[in-house]
Amino acid sequence: MDIAEFQAYAYLAVVVFMTVALYAYIYHLYKNRKDADGHDYEEYADLALHDDLGDTPVNAKSQEKEK
Repeated sequence: MDIAEFQAYAYLAVVVFMTVALYAYIYHLYKNRKDADGHDYEEYADLALHDDLGDTPVNAKSQEKEK
């Protein structure tokens, strides 16, 4: 086995490892969408696209002050 063949196998191993790591990270992100308090922040991802004054808010707040 010369150095070129070793580099080819090492490149293949790194590509396979990085692909598996990428899919594992994506699965981890979608599996743990909620934080410790139970908030799902994925609904905020669309906030930058829907930021007009007439759009509905993500979290509706009441106008009355809580005492």
